[in-house]
Amino acid sequence: MKRQVYADFLNKTTLPRFCCQLQYHSQSAIRNPQSAINMFHLKEGDPAPDFTAPNEKGQTLRLADYKGKKLVLYFYPKDDTPGCTAEACSLRDGYGSFQAKGYEILGVSPDSVKKHVKFQEKYNLPFNLLADEDHSVATAYGVWGPKKFMGRTYDGIHRTTFVIDEKGKIERIIAKVDTENHAEQVLGGK
Repeated sequence: MKRQVYADFLNKTTLPRFCCQLQYHSQSAIRNPQSAINMFHLKEGDPAPDFTAPNEKGQTLRLADYKGKKLVLYFYPKDDTPGCTAEACSLRDGYGSFQAKGYEILGVSPDSVKKHVKFQEKYNLPFNLLADEDHSVATAYGVWGPKKFMGRTYDGIHRTTFVIDEKGKIERIIAKVDTENHAEQVLGGK
């Protein structure tokens, strides 16, 4: 009896959800067949792609706003999750050191402006957060694409940090982010 109840549960919950996800990913691949190929297409020395997106205040920011400044552009999956919070707080705690070395910091995730406001206020983050709800910024930087979590494949942001120099060139790409010590990782050049 218990096996039948569990089988019925799986058929009503897991199977339809799986089929829906499979259909979504098939459609996603049809809409953008280059998404997997374009992942991480940038390299150090390349010009940083321009972007336009709203920050947590609803103001439109673009790469040109940072011309003549060094920029730490970090991509993270979601506000207020353990890894993303650790990364943001590490950068917050090292913010004075970044400023002393002439760096601005800009976080990017697919969260809404409203979620960014809550995240920024909750953790007292002193830097801007871009709301990349259409994934255009992440796609331009090659960090939006297929991911796996707990056996499930889905599209999302690959946690990556780009250090951009005053001329708009990519100075450094950090693909293996140490969330708890990210400020030291960026400033220390590791």
